Amino acid sequence: MTGTTRSSSDLDPRRRKALFRSWHRGTREMDLVLGRFADAEIDKLDDGEMEIFELLMEAPDRDLFTWLTGSAETPANYDTPVFRRIRSFYELHGTDVA
Repeated sequence: MTGTTRSSSDLDPRRRKALFRSWHRGTREMDLVLGRFADAEIDKLDDGEMEIFELLMEAPDRDLFTWLTGSAETPANYDTPVFRRIRSFYELHGTDVA
């Protein structure tokens, strides 16, 4: 998979922007992790969860990836239900990035 498989036509502008940002992180590993999660879940996130998702996307790719893979402890301010949902998605669906 090289990019989004989800159409953004049914999404509001905020979610369209987040979907795009999820697939354009700067590192291919995080494109795959956050992009695939966003493809599957972006329309299911409520406004509060969207805020947390947007904050998570501000974290540096290297840090976020080590938290997701368990290589480093997740700081308390990032260890949110949305982060755990992304980590579960990553663990269940995997990626070809590790």
